Amino acid sequence: MAKHVSKKRKIKEENNRFPEHWEVDYTEQLSSAAASYAVTLQLAKAKKPYSDGDLVKKCAIEMARAFGDENMVKNFETVSLSHQTVAQRIEDMSNQVCEKLLYNVKKCRYFSLSLAEITDQTDTSQLLIFIRTVEEDFSVKEELLSLVSLHDTTKGTDIFEALQNSVSEYGGFEKCTCIATDGGRTVIGSEFGLSDLLKKSGVTCPMIHCVIHQESLCGKWVKQAEAMKVVVKVTSLICGGNKSLLHSKFHSFLEEMQLVYGDLPLDSEIRWLSAGKVLIKFFALRKEIPVFLKEQVKTDTTELEERFLSPQFLAELAFLTDTTTHLNELNLKLQSKNNTISDLFGCVNGFRRKLKLFKVGLEKGDLIHFPSCKELEKEMENFEGVNFLEFSSNVDAMVTEFDNRFTELELLKNTLMLFNNPLGSVLENQSSNIQLELCDLQADPFLAGRREIGQDFFKLIPENRFPHLRDLGLKIVSMFGSTYLCESAFSTMKSIKSQYPCSLTDEALTRSLRLALTEESVDIGPLVQKMEDPQFSH
Repeated sequence: MAKHVSKKRKIKEENNRFPEHWEVDYTEQLSSAAASYAVTLQLAKAKKPYSDGDLVKKCAIEMARAFGDENMVKNFETVSLSHQTVAQRIEDMSNQVCEKLLYNVKKCRYFSLSLAEITDQTDTSQLLIFIRTVEEDFSVKEELLSLVSLHDTTKGTDIFEALQNSVSEYGGFEKCTCIATDGGRTVIGSEFGLSDLLKKSGVTCPMIHCVIHQESLCGKWVKQAEAMKVVVKVTSLICGGNKSLLHSKFHSFLEEMQLVYGDLPLDSEIRWLSAGKVLIKFFALRKEIPVFLKEQVKTDTTELEERFLSPQFLAELAFLTDTTTHLNELNLKLQSKNNTISDLFGCVNGFRRKLKLFKVGLEKGDLIHFPSCKELEKEMENFEGVNFLEFSSNVDAMVTEFDNRFTELELLKNTLMLFNNPLGSVLENQSSNIQLELCDLQADPFLAGRREIGQDFFKLIPENRFPHLRDLGLKIVSMFGSTYLCESAFSTMKSIKSQYPCSLTDEALTRSLRLALTEESVDIGPLVQKMEDPQFSH
């Protein structure tokens, strides 16, 4: 009996190494199943193919043999990690995550949706839908709601039908506070766009054009600048296409000169902000690039080489480098995890104020916020033609672009300002249903002395005294302001699909993607316990 108890305890200790601790009948069969689930979960998180399960098993067996532990070898040999088993385990765990998501949506106070239609390299369109829920205690969860493949057409009616079917499985749009989209034509079409179709069906929550996407559009002029066209042409000449030999020579050329930057990245036409990384290195190598073109490129590059001698070209290159650096910094702030729509509003408004500061600085000849321009000015102080004043019109155009594009955020301005600073908000600017509560709030001695802001402050507000204010706080916290999760999920989805020579079924792709992205814990114990049921079988 003592021997049996000791073995039971040992198996329990082994299972406690898994991320999820569980209580079951500790038999070797169940421990083997638990190990199978645990390994499968790690494969899914790492976006590895189902077939890698067999490799993991072989490696585990070989490690046990290397340590001379034959008992552990026998244990590892009982763990089923075949392609079919891994697929089934992923289905089981994905279903469990869906059940948790359904429970979270039912008990949450509000939720919002973020969706984007993305076409992959096989010309298959996928609609990615994420959901952001907020509970009474202001706890937030963001999960993949569904992945819908649009095999035939991608009209507004198709997206509307896919969205409606997905949301109806979780109780409908009643708790939805907003829907963030990429602003495509199928979304904002006048008659058959998603926005109009939702209104006709009775869904009245606001549609928000992704803040990150709009910021990218505000800086789209970078691609159209003459200096940027030269940068793209030179970069493609050295690194693009099948020029691996020339690219290698360029890399060696820079190494010989012992420069900080040892290579030049290719600019991505899809993600224009990658231009920022290209420009920083290109500007730093502005003296070396024409030398390399003259010595190593066989085709005639005289025209390109002459551009590097032009003060006007160099001035525009320096200005583009500094401007895209500022835009990149804003973009990274907008992509920060768990941003509320209030955070995004603050980032955008802060940058709009910076743009006005930049314009005034350029007009006064003050380049303190333009380090590349300042470096070039000092370098060419004895040359005529370096004039940065002319670029103030570009900054002015960006100010106008930002003002025009973020109209949805402007409509929420008073509400967001109230959310950020309820103690300092002007009563007359707020809706009548919260004015009286706001009077009491600003006069409350406990709350008036608090230093918390935004979400942290609203957590302190008692619902019995301030029901409308607390409700407003929950709505704001629940709102998506961007489709960033959709964009990042697309990268994960591409990684998963690249592991399979043949296309995954839509269901299998959705399950794998859900497990790779979920922040919910997967409870292995209940899945293993279910296997004890005589009626359970795969």
